[in-house]
Amino acid sequence: MQDIVILDAATLGAAPWIATYLGEFGAEVIKLEQPRRGDPLRGWGFQRDGVGLAWKSAARNKRSVTVDLHQEEGQQLFRRLIEHVDVLLLNFRPGRMEKWGLPYEELAKINPALIVVHVTAFGLTGPYAQRPGFGTLVEAMSGFAYITGEADGPPTLPAIPLADSVAAMQGTIACLTALHHRGRNGGRGQLIDVSLLEPLSRMLEQAATDYDQLGIIQRRTGNRWNITVPRNAYRTSDDHWVAMSGSSPSIAERGMRAIGRADWLEDPVMASAQGRLARADEIDAAFAEWIGARTLEEVMKTFEEHEVAAAPVYSVDMLIADPQAVARGMFVKIPDDELGEVLVHNTPTHLSETPGMIRHLGPRLGADTEAVLRERLGLDDAELGRLRDAGVI
Repeated sequence: MQDIVILDAATLGAAPWIATYLGEFGAEVIKLEQPRRGDPLRGWGFQRDGVGLAWKSAARNKRSVTVDLHQEEGQQLFRRLIEHVDVLLLNFRPGRMEKWGLPYEELAKINPALIVVHVTAFGLTGPYAQRPGFGTLVEAMSGFAYITGEADGPPTLPAIPLADSVAAMQGTIACLTALHHRGRNGGRGQLIDVSLLEPLSRMLEQAATDYDQLGIIQRRTGNRWNITVPRNAYRTSDDHWVAMSGSSPSIAERGMRAIGRADWLEDPVMASAQGRLARADEIDAAFAEWIGARTLEEVMKTFEEHEVAAAPVYSVDMLIADPQAVARGMFVKIPDDELGEVLVHNTPTHLSETPGMIRHLGPRLGADTEAVLRERLGLDDAELGRLRDAGVI
């Protein structure tokens, strides 16, 4: 990816994360921000000494360039930058680029090889295209919240930006596909329309098929799942939690042996997945009772001996200290000129020939403005000074 240049002109979650993922594998990412304010992500979540911690990780490997796109001169700088990039990331509501005289068709004239990834809540077309929206609304509308939570409780929204994360992954796949197509088909770019709604809803695709074929509407079942048993989070005697899944018959059978219920395996009903589902309450209660009488260490030791698919329910500090996380390098400390040394998630995929890396964490606002505009547009000190005094950069 070292030869790919990305102009990240988006804010907050999904679209900028596409640049983050590609930047880990060598793409040069120019993060375009509004002067003085910057990306609102800088102000998200917890702060240390006025520095946003979410920003530090999410904006890794990016170069911060400030350009005021509300000014005509800022729009002209944007046009000139477009000539030098491979991918443009946007998340303005439909119509904003057109107001600035920068619709996709115009961008494609400026740079026919340009790939534009435009992420919105509901997509660039359809009756909801103009609605403002964030991941929370999509997590509700997609069907996710409807099936999440206890059976007698309210729909439950995730405490993470789930819709943005899923859309970013789908957007990254689409961007890589477009880069491949460009390389094989004459170097022409294209427009990629990514909504937050469709990728998250796609994760629930079984629910749509079940409804279509059987009229079944999936309901909330807590930590249980109506397609496999045992499957739940169980409390241990020392007040920890263990999650387990019997998604394959062999794993379910090992679990039964582990808790001393090998006799169930002689029961013809228990021998089939559908039969076990019919007796889900009985099976679940037995696992809950057995686990509830033992400590986390005792439960995990027995389950590991029987090769049962189970894992502790970790808080973040427990995961950071886990031997598997340490061995895989899931977290890494990166030096930073504002915060010293910062622990962040490492690149989550391991490529043998082209591994990803974190070169630096999220930069100060506008830290690279002059350097990038000199490199890419050839601006001199006098022009940079004039633009700075006019508030354009």
